[in-house]
Amino acid sequence: MQPTDENRREGGRQLSTEPSPRPATDDAAAEENPATPLLAPRDGLPPVIETSTQLVEYAQALREGSGAVAVDAERASGYRYGQKAYLVQLRREGAGTGLLDPVPLPDVSVIQDAIRDVEWVLHAANQDLPCLAEIGLVPSRIFDTELAARLAGLPRVGLGAVVESLLGYSLVKGHSAADWSTRPLPEEWLVYAALDVEVLVDLRDALAEILEAQGKTEWARQEFEAILGAGPPAPKADPWRRTSGVHGLRSRRQLGMLRSLWEARDQLARRRDVAPGRVLPDSAMVSAVQADPKNEGALLELPVFRGRANRRLVAHWFQALARGKALPEEELPPQSRPGEGPPPVNRWADRDPAAATRLQVARAGLAELSEKHTVPVENLLSPDLVRRLMWSPPSPPGRDAVVDALRAGGAREWQVELTADVLTDAATRA
Repeated sequence: MQPTDENRREGGRQLSTEPSPRPATDDAAAEENPATPLLAPRDGLPPVIETSTQLVEYAQALREGSGAVAVDAERASGYRYGQKAYLVQLRREGAGTGLLDPVPLPDVSVIQDAIRDVEWVLHAANQDLPCLAEIGLVPSRIFDTELAARLAGLPRVGLGAVVESLLGYSLVKGHSAADWSTRPLPEEWLVYAALDVEVLVDLRDALAEILEAQGKTEWARQEFEAILGAGPPAPKADPWRRTSGVHGLRSRRQLGMLRSLWEARDQLARRRDVAPGRVLPDSAMVSAVQADPKNEGALLELPVFRGRANRRLVAHWFQALARGKALPEEELPPQSRPGEGPPPVNRWADRDPAAATRLQVARAGLAELSEKHTVPVENLLSPDLVRRLMWSPPSPPGRDAVVDALRAGGAREWQVELTADVLTDAATRA
């Protein structure tokens, strides 16, 4: 999310809460009418809610408020282990803004009860819903302003860009990448956090008007329902395979060593509540595997391992490498995860020229639809689903079979209706 810092007034003009849509691509108009900076919450900076008494009072205010509720969360990504919420921001008409500290408040069910049946407005909901669910905050209805901006065909969909283009206000970049586990939280961080929900409901209304005018309201409804229906993300299979640089490892033995080293790092990071990359960077793990050090001294010769922290842990890291190297052949991981899907697209022409042709036709057809409906190709249909369908089309590849495959792959009805003919044509090629 994108922030701000001081006073909400400029030139003595109070910020209006009425949306005033501006052309998203009218650069000349933007120069003549520069965006008004949002510098402080309109009602002043509220105190952080960190006691049960404050929590109950704000929950009652939310219950008595009206309209949708804006919701956001701040994490400590890159600092702490996992994606826990360290601050939750809420705002509803009549209730004002609440800055909720979930660390001293293990039970926030009174907030959930107050807004359970209210529409929640979030920007990039997929990023915040998992950490909100961890503390018991789960919506029954949402409006995702980032996804709505994509469906509306806006050229930039970051919160700051959308607020500026549709509402005429600017959010100054600030503290999104800060360590939100810090206590006490600095005042300027709290101002930033409060401003993230300041105009979110106004933005929702402006985007809803655009979607209605474009005939995409039902598309958005289906997308929002799909987000809620998906629930919390399932644990990733073989998460160690997401190590940056893993594709530079060429043998199963090297993959076994990396997996062992990744698991050792993960256990240590979890125990210390530190982001794994701060314990040992991905690049250092890959370098260690490639170097295949014969002893601890050789491992200490590698750049990152020379540092004081990792010198103390050199036995820990070397033993992990040794465990992976000593694995029996049958316990080594395969080069690719079973069921991982089609190979990289750049190999299709050699491995299956017909599939490469199908994918080329599908992509061309989807690009035309994207331009016609001003929706990014990746929002018309999941690129992974397109690749899977073109690599292994249904047999026989008629329209009904393609429709069934799309639905089975999680496509929404509006996506199926829009893309089925294009993909059926592509699936029958070659």
